Amino acid sequence: MINFYTAIHFAQYLILGRYFINNWWLFFIISIGWELIELVLPFQFAIESLQNKMADIIFNSLGFYSGIALRK
Repeated sequence: MINFYTAIHFAQYLILGRYFINNWWLFFIISIGWELIELVLPFQFAIESLQNKMADIIFNSLGFYSGIALRK
C-alpha cells in the first residue's frame, strides 16, 4: 500500500504546493489525472493496486497541504 513511490508523491506535491501552485482545483486535476494516466502506462512503476493509488492521492494531498502551509 505504501512504498518508495509514496514518499516521492509526497515530496513532489510538497514542492508544488510550496513553490508553484496554491489552487486546490488544479492540484486535484493534476493529482487524480496522473493516477488515471498511470492506468495505461506500460512501465513497472505504474502497476499498482487500487489501495496504493488511493494512498498516493492521500499522500499527494498531505504533501500539497504541507507545501501550502510552509508558504505562510
